[in-house]
Amino acid sequence: MNAFCKPLNNTALLAAGLMLIAASAASAETPEQRLAAAGHTLPQPTSPVATYVTSRQVGNVLYLPGHGECGNDFTTGKVGRDLTVEQGAASAEKVGLCMLATIKAAAGDLSRVKQFVRILGMVNATEDFTDHPKVVNGFSNLMVVAFGEAGKGARGAVGMASLPSNIAVEIEAIVELHPSD
Repeated sequence: MNAFCKPLNNTALLAAGLMLIAASAASAETPEQRLAAAGHTLPQPTSPVATYVTSRQVGNVLYLPGHGECGNDFTTGKVGRDLTVEQGAASAEKVGLCMLATIKAAAGDLSRVKQFVRILGMVNATEDFTDHPKVVNGFSNLMVVAFGEAGKGARGAVGMASLPSNIAVEIEAIVELHPSD
């Protein structure tokens, strides 16, 4: 095999696929159209399961507390024991769709998102697991599909000994909104 004919590894294949999806999604006009072009639909936003709100807007900043996947059918278990990195990333993507549903409900339109300011991804992981950023990329890659560079925020990805209801991934974010008309 020559240098021009090397087989792609899984990471290279994933990156190539994401670039194709992002390119096709980038031609769509709104975040929801870009998501739909990439094969995504928003779920119904969740209701709080305890004493808190699912978002709080202060000026043009929207604070989003820890989100899991929407609905009653969610991914559970520890990444590194019960789940692979890929399964964790798929859960993080579902968390992202849930958060987008919350943003839409709070802001009225996903086009109001100016940029993601801060993202904190928490991964229910075994003590020896170290690929937390790869798991949280499931969320971040979805935000890039929807918002391009504005979907990238200052981000942390950390492991947790446990998460509520044994969910695999919980993510919180701070989003800057365009002023409403």
